[in-house]
Amino acid sequence: MEATQDLNERRLADAWAELQSHSNKGRPLQADAYRLAFADPEFLLRRETRGIRFQLEMLKPDLAQRDLGIENTIVVFGSARVREPAIAQEHLARAETSGKADEIARARAMQRNAQHYEQAREFGRIVARYSKACPREDQLFICTGGGPGIMEAANRGAHDEGAFNVGLNIALPHEQAGNPYVSPELSFKFHYFALRKMHFMMRAKALVAFPGGFGTLDELFEVITLVQCKKAKPVPIVLFGSAHWKRLINLEVLVEEGMIGAEDLELFHYVDDPQAAWDYIMKFYDLPQV
Repeated sequence: MEATQDLNERRLADAWAELQSHSNKGRPLQADAYRLAFADPEFLLRRETRGIRFQLEMLKPDLAQRDLGIENTIVVFGSARVREPAIAQEHLARAETSGKADEIARARAMQRNAQHYEQAREFGRIVARYSKACPREDQLFICTGGGPGIMEAANRGAHDEGAFNVGLNIALPHEQAGNPYVSPELSFKFHYFALRKMHFMMRAKALVAFPGGFGTLDELFEVITLVQCKKAKPVPIVLFGSAHWKRLINLEVLVEEGMIGAEDLELFHYVDDPQAAWDYIMKFYDLPQV
């Protein structure tokens, strides 16, 4: 059996070596009926093979996380535009030097929101410290969208504690690279938003949403909808920064207008402190102190 597996692996390696040879010699790939199907990029990128690409984006991160024992995650969403306080202060100083009102307004907003970077980083540390003392099967791992801002901060907090952490990045027209604090073997890149969001939920034991833009709102409301409609198991949904969220969205209006039930407002919980966010998750699952 092992000999057969070795033979198959050599054949796979040979197929990819052939492609690499074309690249090294500067020869463009041409459509080739004789090329192995899985080693044929033109074939794999056809519209008709989209279903295969879906499967690949489902399998690759799933198998990699399974191999490393990543079964339970705490998902952190939030703006990619938030910066740590020192950088935000530098932006403000440059903006004030420029004297341009619009730049100063943006820099002041960045400085106001820089507190959330430190809070997300501390939350990542808290989760990682707790998990260190747990058996492997009970450990919780920070998972983010893998980009800058709040995502970087949460990954960085876990990285500070030497913990594995996950980044589920997305290919965008304005190229976005994975932040440097995601564990390299757990830094994934997606083409399809739908598959990426599915991976967020597959292992999520809680969702913590910091202030963010359209992407954060999209991800947050998809999770709330899945839980409300019982398409996903109930999980703690934490909105970090109560003043921000209550100013942004008046969800009580939906109750007043009969669009949701009053009990639906209990699907999420507001917090303003990293430890309070973690305490809420611990209480939800009745986790033991370690």
